[in-house]
Amino acid sequence: MLEELRIQNFAIIDNLELTFDKGFNVITGETGAGKSIIVDAVELLIGGKADAGAVRSGAERAVIEGVFLLDANTEARIVPLLEREGLLPAEGNPRWLTLYREIRSTGRSSARVNGVSVSQDILREIGEQLVDIHGQSSHMSLFRPKMHVDLLDRYADLLEVRAALAEVVKSLEGIRSQIRALTDDRDALERRAERLRYAVEEISAAALAVDEEEALLAERHRLANSEQLARLAGEAHALLSGGDEEGRAKPAVDLLMQAAALLAKLARIDPRLSGEAALAQELSTNAQELALTIASYADEIEFNPKRLDQIEERIELIKTLKRRYRQESIVGLHAYLAQAQEELAALENSDERLEALRAQEEKTLRHIGDLAERISAQRQAAGQQLSQRIVQELKDLRMERTRFEVQMTRSLDPEGCYGKDGQRYSFDATGVDRVEFLMSANPGEPLRPLAKVASGGEAARIMLALKRVLTQADSTPILIFDEIDQGIGGRIGAVVGEKLWSLTQGHQVMCVTHLPQLASYSDRHYRVQKLVKGERTATQILALEAEQQRIEELAQMLGAFGASGHESARELLQEALSRKQALAEKR
Repeated sequence: MLEELRIQNFAIIDNLELTFDKGFNVITGETGAGKSIIVDAVELLIGGKADAGAVRSGAERAVIEGVFLLDANTEARIVPLLEREGLLPAEGNPRWLTLYREIRSTGRSSARVNGVSVSQDILREIGEQLVDIHGQSSHMSLFRPKMHVDLLDRYADLLEVRAALAEVVKSLEGIRSQIRALTDDRDALERRAERLRYAVEEISAAALAVDEEEALLAERHRLANSEQLARLAGEAHALLSGGDEEGRAKPAVDLLMQAAALLAKLARIDPRLSGEAALAQELSTNAQELALTIASYADEIEFNPKRLDQIEERIELIKTLKRRYRQESIVGLHAYLAQAQEELAALENSDERLEALRAQEEKTLRHIGDLAERISAQRQAAGQQLSQRIVQELKDLRMERTRFEVQMTRSLDPEGCYGKDGQRYSFDATGVDRVEFLMSANPGEPLRPLAKVASGGEAARIMLALKRVLTQADSTPILIFDEIDQGIGGRIGAVVGEKLWSLTQGHQVMCVTHLPQLASYSDRHYRVQKLVKGERTATQILALEAEQQRIEELAQMLGAFGASGHESARELLQEALSRKQALAEKR
């Protein structure tokens, strides 16, 4: 339930703090006082679209904050969602939930759940689990046949099953998209196949090794510098072990060998130099090995212009392939080759692929047909039950002779899914049925679409009956009705109040109303009034705690003044209280 609601700088509301009770909460007041603004604030709080025009004139931002206490069923649905988004409070009871919405005069808005910033989509996802708002224009959905299937499926608890059907329909769309791609432009597919063949042949013919480019670059560098490498290696070898030509110093290897021999003699005389002698011997040995290695390296160096040209051509081929197929490396070329081979195989086997897709399409159409038939059967049963319950509700609302029927039709389609009778029917993500609510308000008149027969007052009553039937099975804990009694006269206002109050057995119900007969059924009554402070207008709301306060408000709503008006209001309250007690005893 919604425990607390705080509103700042929203429309004509300056600063408002409300505490609601479980049960039936009613908000009344003169037209334009700001009753529906409170409903608008709640709608924004649960993820509604933000509008900078809602920020109070002269303020930088509007703030709406609500504190909710979750019952066990709502907690079971919302806590996993909060865990998924990391929104559970670090401390405290997870059954308490705080939603926050801020709109700036610049048009930007922000939202928080339990103090953590969230997107509007997450806020809306949470809000949909908490509150269901039925606005003044809700009855207009009755005049839109496309909405009727949703209302029926909600009553029949078919939304999850329908979601499964929608997934199958989506998969069919993917299959048909592939079929179109294989059949719509054969010439374009052949051109694509030709390009792929060329790519496969060109890259395959190159026979590229993964590490080939690096090896080629290194070899090219060596061949391009072969003369310098030979000169440097020769000079290094000469210094290490060159001959004793006149004018040249003795080779380093000979000098190290002589030094090692002298140190060996010293060590025999003074053993303390044994380490140094061993080191000299090791250096002498290493120098000899180094001289041999350099000599071998110098012998292997060759100046080969022909090989250098071959390497240059190979490197240029690799660059060309990488540039042509927009790849950064030979590994990328290999990946592109594999993808091209796979796509080419699919295109070259398009006839077989098309045949397989056709078979898959046929199988999926039959699956859709089976699901749609099962859904349709449940709709038929639910439609009959829904009609009966709505007719009973309408009798209570002084529409005793009204007939109401849920009509289900389907249309043939040569490309449609298969029905149980073997015929093919048009379908969409909801199934094969076209659902429409029909009504006859007067005896002898045929059933016709609601839009053609229902007046404003009748539409309001039908919507109220429908909402009552639907919400009795609805798990949304908070129901808000914003002047849904519009077009309903005072004579049946008490009946409407009774029906809304009866929904409190499983919900917290809030209602904005002009009908005193309806307001008399409230468990908590709030009066909204517009005040002028200085040159600014502001909305004020007062909880009518005392019975006399409620009597005065109801008397004003009745338009009755003085003692007789107060007496009429008192009788309304007493009659509503007696009726509520009687209904409570039957529960």
